[in-house]
Amino acid sequence: MKEIVLAAGCFWGVEEFFARINGVIETDVGYANGRTENPTYEQVCYENTGFAEVVHIKYDETILPLEKLLDKYWSIINPTTLNRQGNDIGSQYRTGIYYLNEEDLRTIVESKERIQHNYEKRVITEIKPLENYYKAEQYHQRYLKKNPGGYCHIKLD
Repeated sequence: MKEIVLAAGCFWGVEEFFARINGVIETDVGYANGRTENPTYEQVCYENTGFAEVVHIKYDETILPLEKLLDKYWSIINPTTLNRQGNDIGSQYRTGIYYLNEEDLRTIVESKERIQHNYEKRVITEIKPLENYYKAEQYHQRYLKKNPGGYCHIKLD
């Protein structure tokens, strides 16, 4: 089993999107690459913590290779907008790919280079090693399963 952490705007819909994909074993939502310990949702939203809302994904690479997982990721974001996805605005809604294994970096960079051809504007999705990750509060986990009418900035089929 492999792991990756993806930022794609509000984490509720992103988690639901990836949880439905064959090969994804487990998901949880949280906050990545910020400057404080154990941040709360309110701190991430209203203080300058530097965190991104993210989905931590554990997946079976024999079923879902990283390249295919990233293709699905690119399909739900606008990688050319800074600190915004859908109606959500703020640095916590930036797009980012945070890797745990250095061996994944080449695949990630090649994937970003490949999708750049689809855009006139520069793809600004950040690619960085995962520095830190804090699981979000329990009420955020599987939020759209618990609240089927909840807000989602991406189209869920």
